[in-house]
Amino acid sequence: MRERHVARGARRDREFEAFVAGAAGRLSRTATLLTAEPPGANPRARRLLTHALAHTYAGWDRLRGEDPYDRARQQLAVRFAREAWHHHALFGHARGGVLSVLSPQERLILVLRLHEGVAEEQTAALLGLPVERVRTICLRAMATVLHPPREAAPGTKVVEVAPS
Repeated sequence: MRERHVARGARRDREFEAFVAGAAGRLSRTATLLTAEPPGANPRARRLLTHALAHTYAGWDRLRGEDPYDRARQQLAVRFAREAWHHHALFGHARGGVLSVLSPQERLILVLRLHEGVAEEQTAALLGLPVERVRTICLRAMATVLHPPREAAPGTKVVEVAPS
């Protein structure tokens, strides 16, 4: 009986190691895009990836035909959303990278939709948002990335007008 459990555990470990060897690079890039950290200095992204892979490994036996990459990506997105809410509230926008001008929610939706190719409906279901809201946020985020807000020239006074 014990030998069978050991053999099953060894097979599980080999399967997971093969999965990580194939998917870790892309998941790492996704985590780095989500955190908007530079690729060489991305401790938050590495921490997100480690937690997502650990959660995927913990549920490896329960996948039952489900794609482990989808499960890991979902864990990455959920953990990022949870952490980003607290991090963004405390420290403001992320520092560095093209996506750093986006809010965490905009970054998450843009990365899931464009980098990962997740359908609007799946993204909406994952985040608990209406499909139209996901579409609107994605379009706004793309516009912001393609046409970033201009910085005021040094010495120029910026006058803010209160909305009427």
